[in-house]
Amino acid sequence: MHHKHSHHQDFYSLCKSHMNKYVLAETSDGHQFDGVIVDVDAENVILAIPIGPSEMDFYQDSQAANYRQWGYPFGYGYYQYPYGGFYGFPGRRFNRLVLPLAALTALSVLPWF
Repeated sequence: MHHKHSHHQDFYSLCKSHMNKYVLAETSDGHQFDGVIVDVDAENVILAIPIGPSEMDFYQDSQAANYRQWGYPFGYGYYQYPYGGFYGFPGRRFNRLVLPLAALTALSVLPWF
Protein backbone atom coordinates (compact mmCIF):
# COMPACT_ATOMS: atom_id res chain seq x y z
CA MET A 1 0.00 0.00 0.00
CA HIS A 2 2.87 2.36 0.82
CA HIS A 3 4.40 1.73 -2.63
CA LYS A 4 1.13 2.71 -4.32
CA HIS A 5 0.98 5.97 -2.34
CA SER A 6 4.62 6.71 -3.19
CA HIS A 7 3.97 6.11 -6.92
CA HIS A 8 0.93 8.37 -6.77
CA GLN A 9 2.86 11.12 -4.93
CA ASP A 10 5.82 10.85 -7.33
CA PHE A 11 3.58 11.44 -10.36
CA TYR A 12 1.73 14.25 -8.58
CA SER A 13 5.05 16.04 -7.93
CA LEU A 14 6.28 15.34 -11.47
CA CYS A 15 3.07 16.73 -13.01
CA LYS A 16 3.18 19.80 -10.73
CA SER A 17 6.76 20.52 -11.80
CA HIS A 18 5.76 20.30 -15.48
CA MET A 19 2.62 22.49 -15.33
CA ASN A 20 1.96 24.30 -18.64
CA LYS A 21 4.53 22.16 -20.45
CA TYR A 22 3.99 19.93 -23.47
CA VAL A 23 4.34 16.31 -22.33
CA LEU A 24 3.86 12.71 -23.39
CA ALA A 25 1.93 10.70 -20.78
CA GLU A 26 1.83 6.90 -20.90
CA THR A 27 -0.78 4.91 -18.99
CA SER A 28 -0.72 1.40 -17.53
CA ASP A 29 -2.81 0.08 -20.45
CA GLY A 30 -0.13 1.22 -22.94
CA HIS A 31 -1.92 4.29 -24.32
CA GLN A 32 0.09 7.45 -24.96
CA PHE A 33 -1.28 10.99 -24.93
CA ASP A 34 0.54 14.19 -25.80
CA GLY A 35 -0.70 17.52 -24.52
CA VAL A 36 -0.11 20.42 -22.17
CA ILE A 37 -0.58 19.89 -18.43
CA VAL A 38 -3.19 22.48 -17.43
CA ASP A 39 -4.09 21.21 -13.95
CA VAL A 40 -3.24 18.52 -11.43
CA ASP A 41 -4.93 17.58 -8.16
CA ALA A 42 -4.53 14.79 -5.63
CA GLU A 43 -6.16 12.24 -7.96
CA ASN A 44 -5.89 13.40 -11.60
CA VAL A 45 -3.85 15.29 -14.16
CA ILE A 46 -5.67 17.31 -16.82
CA LEU A 47 -4.12 17.68 -20.27
CA ALA A 48 -5.09 20.01 -23.09
CA ILE A 49 -4.93 17.67 -26.11
CA PRO A 50 -4.50 19.23 -29.57
CA ILE A 51 -7.36 18.54 -32.00
CA GLY A 52 -6.23 17.52 -35.48
CA PRO A 53 -8.13 18.38 -38.70
CA SER A 54 -10.19 15.15 -38.64
CA GLU A 55 -11.13 15.64 -34.98
CA MET A 56 -12.00 19.30 -35.73
CA ASP A 57 -14.42 18.17 -38.46
CA PHE A 58 -15.99 15.66 -36.05
CA TYR A 59 -16.31 18.32 -33.32
CA GLN A 60 -17.96 20.80 -35.69
CA ASP A 61 -20.32 18.10 -37.03
CA SER A 62 -21.32 17.10 -33.49
CA GLN A 63 -21.96 20.74 -32.59
CA ALA A 64 -24.19 21.11 -35.65
CA ALA A 65 -26.08 17.94 -34.64
CA ASN A 66 -26.59 19.31 -31.11
CA TYR A 67 -27.85 22.57 -32.56
CA ARG A 68 -30.36 20.76 -34.78
CA GLN A 69 -31.55 18.54 -31.93
CA TRP A 70 -31.75 21.04 -29.07
CA GLY A 71 -31.69 24.46 -30.71
CA TYR A 72 -28.82 25.87 -28.64
CA PRO A 73 -25.49 24.02 -28.94
CA PHE A 74 -23.94 25.70 -25.89
CA GLY A 75 -26.99 25.84 -23.65
CA TYR A 76 -29.77 28.39 -23.49
CA GLY A 77 -28.65 31.93 -24.14
CA TYR A 78 -25.47 31.12 -26.05
CA TYR A 79 -25.21 31.54 -29.78
CA GLN A 80 -22.85 29.87 -32.19
CA TYR A 81 -21.06 32.14 -34.64
CA PRO A 82 -20.28 30.96 -38.17
CA TYR A 83 -17.16 29.01 -39.17
CA GLY A 84 -16.92 26.97 -35.97
CA GLY A 85 -15.89 29.75 -33.57
CA PHE A 86 -17.15 32.89 -31.96
CA TYR A 87 -16.90 36.12 -33.89
CA GLY A 88 -13.23 37.06 -34.10
CA PHE A 89 -12.02 33.79 -32.56
CA PRO A 90 -11.03 30.52 -34.25
CA GLY A 91 -12.84 27.27 -33.55
CA ARG A 92 -11.89 24.96 -30.70
CA ARG A 93 -8.31 23.64 -30.98
CA PHE A 94 -7.95 21.52 -27.82
CA ASN A 95 -9.90 18.94 -25.84
CA ARG A 96 -9.46 18.34 -22.12
CA LEU A 97 -8.34 14.90 -21.04
CA VAL A 98 -8.49 13.78 -17.40
CA LEU A 99 -6.08 10.98 -16.49
CA PRO A 100 -5.90 9.36 -13.05
CA LEU A 101 -2.44 9.73 -11.52
CA ALA A 102 -2.64 6.07 -10.49
CA ALA A 103 -2.81 5.05 -14.17
CA LEU A 104 0.38 6.88 -15.21
CA THR A 105 3.49 4.83 -15.92
CA ALA A 106 5.65 7.48 -17.64
CA LEU A 107 5.73 11.22 -18.23
CA SER A 108 8.18 12.92 -20.61
CA VAL A 109 8.59 16.57 -21.54
CA LEU A 110 8.40 17.06 -25.32
CA PRO A 111 10.02 19.81 -27.38
CA TRP A 112 7.66 22.66 -28.24
CA PHE A 113 8.01 23.83 -31.83
